[in-house]
Amino acid sequence: MIALQLHHRLIENKDWATLIIVLSLVFIAIAKSAFESRFNDFIKLIVSNKYNKIYRESSHLMSGFNVLLLMVNLISFSFFIQLIFFHLGIGEKADWILFTRIFTLLTVFILSKFLIEKIIATVFGIEEVIEQFNLQKVTYRTYIGLLLLPLTIILYYSNNIANAIIYSIIIVLLTINLLTYFISLKIYQNFIFSKFFYFILYLCALEIAPYYFIYYLITKK
Repeated sequence: MIALQLHHRLIENKDWATLIIVLSLVFIAIAKSAFESRFNDFIKLIVSNKYNKIYRESSHLMSGFNVLLLMVNLISFSFFIQLIFFHLGIGEKADWILFTRIFTLLTVFILSKFLIEKIIATVFGIEEVIEQFNLQKVTYRTYIGLLLLPLTIILYYSNNIANAIIYSIIIVLLTINLLTYFISLKIYQNFIFSKFFYFILYLCALEIAPYYFIYYLITKK
């Protein structure tokens, strides 16, 4: 008589991820249809600086266009962070609760950092330039998030992704982020040198310390 041994078959539910990805594509479609000219200039950012020249005023920082693409950016980076956790063995790829936590913490971190920056910039009397500086950073980081989205989708729905691929993407993202940061510093170098002490305080308090604490929390937990 043949003995049969039954095993539970675990099926990952990725429907929630598909819905969120579709939602991010809807945000992109709305941004493209509602701000067609601006979107076309934004897409060419990697080869042309036209977008930065046209939309350099700080009033554009909280525009509908940036808000829509910020949502796409949050979704893109939240998925990628979840993939990193999965490859580090500290989370599941299809865990929607983990994604919700990452998305919420990332949103709170960005908004809190933005509000604190405005307060400090107002106290130091450098609000206008800091807002332009932030607009420059937001533009490049949003662009990076937009490019990361299709890559993240492919990685999310693929199996047996080598850790080397994940680490390579992280290194590329960090390198691009540093380069865009230095580009922004070069653009506003005259102002930075005129208020060097205030800018160093701003840099240490809001551009170095938060990311150090995040790194500390991730590596310890």
